[in-house]
Amino acid sequence: MPDEAIVLTALDGRIGWLTLNRPEAMNAITVALADDLEAGLRRLAAEAAVIVIRGAGGNFSAGGDVGEVARLRAEGPEALARLFERFGRALATIAELDVPVVAAVEGYAMAGGFELAQACDILIVAEDAVLADTHLKFGQIPGGGGSQRLPRLVGRQRAAAHILTGDRLTGREAVEWGLAYRSVPAAELEPAARALAERLAARPPAALARAKRLVVRGLELPLADGLAWERAEVVDHIMSDAGAAAIAAFTGRNA
Repeated sequence: MPDEAIVLTALDGRIGWLTLNRPEAMNAITVALADDLEAGLRRLAAEAAVIVIRGAGGNFSAGGDVGEVARLRAEGPEALARLFERFGRALATIAELDVPVVAAVEGYAMAGGFELAQACDILIVAEDAVLADTHLKFGQIPGGGGSQRLPRLVGRQRAAAHILTGDRLTGREAVEWGLAYRSVPAAELEPAARALAERLAARPPAALARAKRLVVRGLELPLADGLAWERAEVVDHIMSDAGAAAIAAFTGRNA
């Protein structure tokens, strides 16, 4: 399969669709897929108001491609590190973008696929989706950020228990854990993801970008620093042209 076909991108109005396209391998992650993922995110972010990531063939992603991992291991540590560095860079890109990134998860989101889902801004999942960090079940450890992101998302107890046991979560359980925003019947996943994306795309882009930055990067700060940053951001935003336009529109609506 040509490298350029591993991740497909499409612009539909103001929504960018990014599809992991290795269905024969349950969209397993390779160096080429990681590179395509980063490139696709950056390409769509330049044109779209929101990006939706999904998988082809009924699954989100089964995680790292075992065949590629074995081949890179045989080449040595520098070659093997390339897979995790490229995948990590793609996931870090999600936080860097001004536009929100939604994951539409169906089927399996396992190991690296689960880590990709964790890195997205908002998850909408099929009720019968299967999400799990299964690294330890196969004698491996997380390498795509799961050991760091999952505790921040669900707390130490749940994260530690989940990573160490590899227990599977359904889409409904992912919502209960705070990992996902909503779960819907599998047949309704695409229209639900589209409806959510359309709602996000309708928001003023400057405010949307600032709000995303505050949430994502604020988690890295002590609370007092985050609150101070928020106050500075809201004053700067209201003083900007975008803030003035928002106030004028609100005032006119309520006149």
